[in-house]
Amino acid sequence: MKKIAIILLVVVLFVSTSALYTVSETQTAIKLRLGEIITVEKEPGLKFKTPIVNNVVKFDNRIQTLDAPAERFLTGEKKNVIVDSYVKWRITDAEQFYKSTGGSMARTNNRLAQIIKTGLKSEFSKRTIADVVSGERSEIMENITQLAKKDIGEFGIEIVDVRIKRIDLSQEVSNSVYRRMQAERQRVAKEFRSKGAEEAEIIRAAADKQRTIILANAYRDSEKIRGEGDAISANNYAKAYNRDANFYSFYRSLESYKKSFSSRGDIMVLNPNTEFFRHFNPKVN
Repeated sequence: MKKIAIILLVVVLFVSTSALYTVSETQTAIKLRLGEIITVEKEPGLKFKTPIVNNVVKFDNRIQTLDAPAERFLTGEKKNVIVDSYVKWRITDAEQFYKSTGGSMARTNNRLAQIIKTGLKSEFSKRTIADVVSGERSEIMENITQLAKKDIGEFGIEIVDVRIKRIDLSQEVSNSVYRRMQAERQRVAKEFRSKGAEEAEIIRAAADKQRTIILANAYRDSEKIRGEGDAISANNYAKAYNRDANFYSFYRSLESYKKSFSSRGDIMVLNPNTEFFRHFNPKVN
């Protein structure tokens, strides 16, 4: 009897656990009966089903991310660019999603990846590299989002957003662009250097001209001042000489002696009776 009771208890536990299932806040569940959809459970909580007859498929109703691998596309200039993008999507109609995809997330991601790839190819083929890199990226993402929404209507899902993470040039295009940019920068630098050299020559010539003018004016003014000083000096000397000719002659002779005998090595051979020594020799006076 104990063995039978244990077996019955195990059967009851198995049946009860098989008849119960839970749906969380982030899930939507579909209850099937022999593969046919019976109900769609959106409310979270503890649910019941008939063991063996019913089975349950659960789906995550949160936003999903499809991080597609980077793809190579041709621009309107026939230049290769490598585009890395991702898609945000979620299930809005679990019943339709199950019918169209069999509930396979992988199948859905593959289909979305093809749709996004087709949209990117179409958008990039109409634009130049400059447009896709900087000018019209937002417009591209908006157009692809709208295109994807039209193509996935039968899947029971919603496209939340399509974003381009990165746009890289291929190695060949990168090298070509780099060489073109380098040549352009060198051309601009050469142009700036030539303009700078021209401006330097103009400034240098103007400075030399100004220097010459300043020196000429300064020399003119100095000669004028020197002439005026000499005139005043000569006038003073003349006045001093006229006031006391003997004293002035004596003073000038002392100045001459001072200059003539300023060095110890000076040797002069002169007649002492000359006019030069007249203040030393009274006879000359």
